[in-house]
Amino acid sequence: MERYESPYIALGSQGIKTLVDQFYDLMDTSPYYAQLRKMHADDLSGIRNKLSEYLIGWMGGPQLYLQKYGSVCMTGPHAAFRIGPKETELWVECMYEAMESIGLEKEVQIMLKDPLARLADNVRNCD
Repeated sequence: MERYESPYIALGSQGIKTLVDQFYDLMDTSPYYAQLRKMHADDLSGIRNKLSEYLIGWMGGPQLYLQKYGSVCMTGPHAAFRIGPKETELWVECMYEAMESIGLEKEVQIMLKDPLARLADNVRNCD
């Protein structure tokens, strides 16, 4: 039986920010994620903040991203990039590695695993 009503209850805003920071740290330093890194600006601080705000709301917390940007639709912001199966797979792998490396409880990892994969697949725009 799950202890947490939502991932936000389990992680809180700071835990989600820690996850996002680890995600972008991995993307920024691991050659394995170089293809993903190339899709981002040199300075990752803005995207770190945007993804944190998005995930806080997506995981059941305050809708910071929606309040700031007026929409939580992710297809628009990603339309300029070629996002196919390989890119979505890399994004998911990087997020899973980030969850593991910050020592996220297995219960929370399981709670997030499939929804994160669906989230990544929703921005896919080519085969």
